[in-house]
Amino acid sequence: MQETNKMTIYKNENLSKIDKKFNDLKNKNKLALMPFIIAGDPNIETTSEILLKLQEKGADLIELGIPYSDPLADGPVIQLSASRALKSGTTPNKVIQLLESLKGKLNVPIILFTYFNPLLKFGFEEFCQMASKAGVSGLIIPDLPLEETYKFSKIVGNYSMDLILLVAPTTPFERMKIISNKTKGFTYLVSVTGVTGERNEMENRVENLITKLKEISPNPVAVGFGISSPEHVNKVSQWGADGVIVGSAFVKRIASCNEKEVVNQLGDFCEEMRKAADR
Repeated sequence: MQETNKMTIYKNENLSKIDKKFNDLKNKNKLALMPFIIAGDPNIETTSEILLKLQEKGADLIELGIPYSDPLADGPVIQLSASRALKSGTTPNKVIQLLESLKGKLNVPIILFTYFNPLLKFGFEEFCQMASKAGVSGLIIPDLPLEETYKFSKIVGNYSMDLILLVAPTTPFERMKIISNKTKGFTYLVSVTGVTGERNEMENRVENLITKLKEISPNPVAVGFGISSPEHVNKVSQWGADGVIVGSAFVKRIASCNEKEVVNQLGDFCEEMRKAADR
């Protein structure tokens, strides 16, 4: 019954680019692979090449972080990536310009990850207008309180983008219901209590959280935080998730390899994760 409800909703609503992607993947019985990188690490020009390589090697969607000096939800690997990007001169404007330059080449949905302070300083509606024009499909703002999303989700939606909300293992059930029915595009399930970063094992309670979210909302569920290996991807797929978000494992490779090799290194890793997602 749940699956029927989902398909009915998908048919009756005006679908966003993210909705269409998840709907297409569902029809093919495929798990959505969503790499995460920070724009401007090691520099904007290389980020452009990485994005195209990730698309070529099987990414279904890409989460692109805008570097920020106080990334509260991120662990050391992504914090250092943001610092490198800021040192390379990356700004929100340059990220938008980067995406503008890739229009017509980069066709997978792009989801920008950013904190609320930079958006307030930039001007929230102006940012949404520019992001939408550059082809952005969604926004993730981890420090935006649920109580504020009602107003801002409407603004984001006015520019044909989805505001994607996060659910954590510690989120109370009633609040989880509100979040999972308020989010657009998909529900971002944080798999761990804590910040981003690679983990050796996936917590078994994630399976129950996926099941619970699918019972209370028709939205697809994508799992992130701590996913770093093909085995993690397989497990999340077996547990019934619709998508998997892999961040620190990609970002760590940017830091550890030569700038001339980084694009191919990330492409090879994306291909490895794609094969795991397709098993």
